[in-house]
Formats: sequence, structure tokens, C-alpha cells
Amino acid sequence: MRRNVSVQPGRVDLRPLSARSVVLSLLLGAHPPEMAVKDLVRAVEPFGVGGSTVRAALSRMVAAGDLRRTDSVHRLSDRLLARQSRQDEAVRPRTRAWDGDWELLVITATGRGPAERADLRARLTALRLAELREGVWLRPANLRRPLPGDLGQVAERCTARPDRPASDLAAELWPLDAWADTARRLLAHIARTEDRPADRLTAFAAVVRHLLADPVLPAALLPDGWPGEELRAAYTDYQNELAGTVPQHARRA
Repeated sequence: MRRNVSVQPGRVDLRPLSARSVVLSLLLGAHPPEMAVKDLVRAVEPFGVGGSTVRAALSRMVAAGDLRRTDSVHRLSDRLLARQSRQDEAVRPRTRAWDGDWELLVITATGRGPAERADLRARLTALRLAELREGVWLRPANLRRPLPGDLGQVAERCTARPDRPASDLAAELWPLDAWADTARRLLAHIARTEDRPADRLTAFAAVVRHLLADPVLPAALLPDGWPGEELRAAYTDYQNELAGTVPQHARRA
């Protein structure tokens, strides 16, 4: 039975964006991720967020530890900088030629509580590993990313070559048809939002969430017409689109 379902077939997850979400979307897409208050107020106006609303949201975000403030400049906290790194990697994953090897992690630690187990599952999923059965995680070895060193305290890492066809195994581990269907629906929705900035930002926030769930498999294991690169290109174009409207302070190298 497929265990690694993170998308629902045919559904497009478009969550209404609060003032906090609009601010975070802009800062998470900015490099460096910082902006003066006056620039933030100007930047959020096209998305239907007023100045007093964004100032109140900024105060709450600083108090909650989402943002750090120096003089009049707000920047992402360390926790959200880590989120930005994950988002950047989802948009531009680092891959290598695949030779047929699979990464295999077998959980060896025992006696962990529910919270610890849930945290480990979330970490392994974020690393784009999939669970074949309880405690056995794997994926094709085509990603250029080291596994965190502390995983060695709870798991044994191996390289494997399963006997079964790799495409069959990938289809069992990930809901590829459902992911592709949602990606196509997102692309179609985006095409209808060109004159609606708030809806467009909401749609691309959903695109980022969806890209985080892309297993980034070798091309040989993907269904025909896989829309992953098309979705990434659409988001990259949107980032360039926003760069023309975000104040220069937030875009300096």
C-alpha cells in the first residue's frame, strides 16, 4: 500500500493569505530576505494589505520570533532562514546522474516517544526519502545533498539496488499521478490570475508547497509528461516578476 501520500488527486490547495503570510511570502522570496518597514508597506499594497495592518502584523511577527528587527529593517529569523533554504532547494534541486543506486535508511533507535517519531518522519520526508515499511526509508541516489550527521545516531545508512523494477518501486512509494495532476491544475490556475495580484501570490504560495512535495526522481522513473520543470519555471518567472516591484533595498546582492 502506498504510504507517502502528501497531495490529494485533483485538488489545488489555495489557502487565503493573511497579512503575515503575504509578508513571509515576499521575504522568503527575497535575497537577502530583509526589507525596511516603508518598503514592506509599499510592497504589500498590490495584495490588498493596508499599511496599519502590515505594521501590526510585523510587531506580532517580531514578538513571535518570526522576524528580527534592526532599526527599521525587518529580516527573517534563523528558523525561517532554514525554511527559505528548503524552499530555494525545492525550486532548484541539486541533482546528479543516476546510476541505479538507492539511498536506504533503516531506523535502529528504539524507545522514542510519539513526538520524537513524528519529528524524525518529518525530517526524513523533507529529505525526500519515502517509507517502504515502518522504519525503512529509501529513494534513488540522484540528489546532491548530504544527510545530517546526527541521523547516524538513530539509523543505519546503506546503498542498495532493489531487485524489483525501479519504476514500479517509485510508483509505489510516491503518488506520482496525483502530484502531476495537481501541478497541472496549479499551472492552469496561474494562467487565469495575471490581472489579480493577490490571487496570483496565493497560487504561487501553493506552488512552493507543492514543489516541496516533489520527490525529484530521475527522469527514467517519472511518468510521461511530468510537469515538475514547467512548474519550477513558472515560479522562477514569478520571482522575476516580483523583483520588478519589490524595493531595491530587498534585492541588493
